[in-house]
Amino acid sequence: MDNIKNYVQQNKERFLNELIELLKIPSVSADSAYSQDVINTAHAVKASLEKAGCDKVELCETPGYPIVYGEKITDANLPTVLVYGHYDVQPPDPLDLWTSPPFEPVIKNTELHPEGAIFARGACDDKGQMYMHVKALEYMVQHNNLPCNVKFMIEGEEEVGSPSLAWFVERNHEKLKNDVILISDTGMISNQQPSITTGLRGLSYVEVEVTGPNRDLHSGLYGGAVANPINILAKMIAQLHDENNHITIPGFYDRVQELSREERGEMAKAPFSLDAYRQALDIEDVYGEAGYTTNERNSIRPTLDVNGIWGGYTGEGAKTVIASKAYAKISMRLVPDQDWNEITEMFTKYFESLAPKGVRVKVKPHHGGQAYVTPIDSTGYRAAAAAYEESFGIRPIPVRSGGSIPIVALFEKELKSKTIMMGFGLDSDAIHSPNEHFGIFNYLKGIETIPLFYKHFTEMSK
Repeated sequence: MDNIKNYVQQNKERFLNELIELLKIPSVSADSAYSQDVINTAHAVKASLEKAGCDKVELCETPGYPIVYGEKITDANLPTVLVYGHYDVQPPDPLDLWTSPPFEPVIKNTELHPEGAIFARGACDDKGQMYMHVKALEYMVQHNNLPCNVKFMIEGEEEVGSPSLAWFVERNHEKLKNDVILISDTGMISNQQPSITTGLRGLSYVEVEVTGPNRDLHSGLYGGAVANPINILAKMIAQLHDENNHITIPGFYDRVQELSREERGEMAKAPFSLDAYRQALDIEDVYGEAGYTTNERNSIRPTLDVNGIWGGYTGEGAKTVIASKAYAKISMRLVPDQDWNEITEMFTKYFESLAPKGVRVKVKPHHGGQAYVTPIDSTGYRAAAAAYEESFGIRPIPVRSGGSIPIVALFEKELKSKTIMMGFGLDSDAIHSPNEHFGIFNYLKGIETIPLFYKHFTEMSK
């Protein structure tokens, strides 16, 4: 452990500078205007894996952006760890809420990160956490203490639902053959109390369109006489929850896996301050489904949220108009054993039924994925727990995350492998939001901890 700590401290500035250079490339996969930047990032990741010590690195073409594949095979008889990450990032909007440009990384001190944090889009999700694995490999190769085989699969479409990943995985079972999959795209409770994510929610993401008249109309001449799509859309959305914030879609909860009182009791042991939570978000009170705690609402319960809504005139000044169309983007976070395709069909049927005769409704599914739970008695989990305990000096707590990584269920189906989620971010790191950041402590601590996972996993696999 001292060797890796010393190595990290000796190379701290280089590690930070390398990550900063990677963060400068605006690899926004959702916007075709950045397509060349996404490809440039793939090449940068390829070069970093080659420099770190992989014997074989290639850009694998897909129907979309390329997947960076790398490997370091030391002995075919030893276990193999497959590292997954992504090099694409969320759009930076709204730009006016950033305190510094999203693709001009800067280091600032914060209350939770007194040692400093890197502020940039992708700092935590997922370039910073992905790059920890590259640097961990560098250390193990240079010190000749890589105890097993390692493969890397770094994609460029995670932020748009990984549309090409299933295509790639289905065609490369042998190339991707492994004993465990390791991902750092989640978080932990705090810098003092590490945790391991054992569950992820699934996702159904749709876009809805409500159309009224065949053109925008004068609100004085036509107001009150024809259906206003924006008003109608707002009413339809309001009907998706009842007075207890229970989702009203018929059949939505039929397959929801209910946790036992004992399991809910174990979850409640995780340190949590409701006052600190409210203060951090600058809200007067929390809000959600009746009968569940805040930590249960955002992890083991399904949800439905409007992610964006628009229509009509939104420019400066006034324009008295009834819009022809109104739109919204809606995401549903799902839990075991909900099927995202089934939920999407349920939503479509119900949402269309809410529309009055004066409008037409179109529901466009975008992407989705299944929920996932990993057992805490697996070799991979036990190895991760031992690594955190050795690195942090305290046993990690298993937690379920409210987020979604749809490809985890795909990996289990196609590669027959369990996934271990060793995240080092914090809930306060503002991923997907303005001013995303990643603590320097967290970045370096990840590089320190990952080699310990390899050590413990190899030993426990004997």
